[in-house]
Amino acid sequence: MRLLKKIVNNNLDTLEGNVFERITGRGIILKGSKILLLYTKVYNDYSFPGGGIDPEEDIIQGLKRELSEETGAKNIKIINEFGFIDEYRPHHKPEYDLMHLLSYFYICEIDEDFDNTKFEDYEVTNGMSPVWVEIDEAISHNKNVMAKKEASMGFSIQRETLALELIARELLGKK
Repeated sequence: MRLLKKIVNNNLDTLEGNVFERITGRGIILKGSKILLLYTKVYNDYSFPGGGIDPEEDIIQGLKRELSEETGAKNIKIINEFGFIDEYRPHHKPEYDLMHLLSYFYICEIDEDFDNTKFEDYEVTNGMSPVWVEIDEAISHNKNVMAKKEASMGFSIQRETLALELIARELLGKK
């Protein structure tokens, strides 16, 4: 799979130390110029559905599980690889110096109807919800949050916005 970008968070002085490694799968689900994303109220941002792959899962199984849990999607089909982002950022747990996160993006198709979501407690607390949104609107919204450096801004917004811009350009032919 192709490397889309390597991101090293500005808050890191080094990539050495006790590193928490995490592999994630993220779904790209398009319907015309709309994309299925997660809006998270506490961070005021749009992000891709998907998440951490459990140790006993392969990435496709984990991605399908995450898409089902976070969006209620049914009959998830993985169509193609899109690429991955290699990211280093601070970690919130004191026993780690930083996190190394590999986010693998896949183009997916789903059925039109949805089941209920199965969010984890922290996702509910953060006000996460699946939404169909125009891709340009999601990009513009995330860029505005980053430009204002909103206090609530999470670490993932840079990665998510970068991926949205690539998808808009490469899959939807936008400039």
